[in-house]
Amino acid sequence: MSIRIGFVGCGGIANMHMGNLAGLAGVELTAFTDIVSEKAEAAAQEYEGKVYEDHRSMYESADLDAVCICIPPYAHEDHEILAAQAGVAMFVEKPVALSMDKAREIEAAIADSGMINCVGYHWRYSVPVQRVKEQFAPDDVAMVMGYWLGGFPTVAWWRVMDQSGGQLVEQTTHIVDLARYFAGEVDTVYSSFALRCMGDVENIDVPDVGAVALKFASGAVGSICNSCCVAPAEQVGIHLALKGTWVEIDSQSLVIRDSAGGRTETFTSPDHAKISEVFVRAVQTNNQSLIRSDYADAVKTLAITLAANKSASTGQPVRVGEM
Repeated sequence: MSIRIGFVGCGGIANMHMGNLAGLAGVELTAFTDIVSEKAEAAAQEYEGKVYEDHRSMYESADLDAVCICIPPYAHEDHEILAAQAGVAMFVEKPVALSMDKAREIEAAIADSGMINCVGYHWRYSVPVQRVKEQFAPDDVAMVMGYWLGGFPTVAWWRVMDQSGGQLVEQTTHIVDLARYFAGEVDTVYSSFALRCMGDVENIDVPDVGAVALKFASGAVGSICNSCCVAPAEQVGIHLALKGTWVEIDSQSLVIRDSAGGRTETFTSPDHAKISEVFVRAVQTNNQSLIRSDYADAVKTLAITLAANKSASTGQPVRVGEM
């Protein structure tokens, strides 16, 4: 079955998804819209599609099976809701919103529609992550240590808290999501953020370093640290402590150390491409169960990151359930 896919947002991450999707059999990229019209026009020219003024006209006029919504965090308004009402499957880039109210509104619309939906937590589709997921249950995990240490994104909205939500919400959300995936739901967070290095950046009000302590419902504990001032030596990953076993994961490698000794596996499978492939297969077969990162699940990850932001601003622990 051939499927027709449109794009709402045609910037950096969207272009990567376009390249991955265009390489799959039975996929046509046919409709494009972006607030910067030149980006939509360039994509339409490359993939022989049509440019639309906005997402509303796209949903009304384009014959779509699916849409990829690749817009900044602050821009989520009715993009997903109207897609759901139009009966269009959707792939949504993370984070899904900047408030729980908006996320819950969108979640309800998607649930009512019954349409296939997927959020871009691509690490869940990587070989290292799946190896660990198959081998260990959440109750096996005693401690989680995650980190995202990298450079400062140059897009203007990223440095504004009201537009990006900060590094934890916009970027390190991948590591928060993996912590949930491996160790189960988080009960309480306690965080501390600071602007230590990047204060000379114009119009900045996001912290450039942060640390979050996690207490899981299972009783496990964890910590996630991030910084956006250490380029170019980017380090991103998550470690797990289990009884008699230590696990280290990044996007391309897996290290497991236990009483039998350590072993390292290295992989080259691109997980961004894998999530695109799975999404297409889910749409083609109308099988939501293929998706490991649906919208409702992504809302739970959002709640943890927003709770961490609240904790940093109040100086107090925050129960995720209160979000």
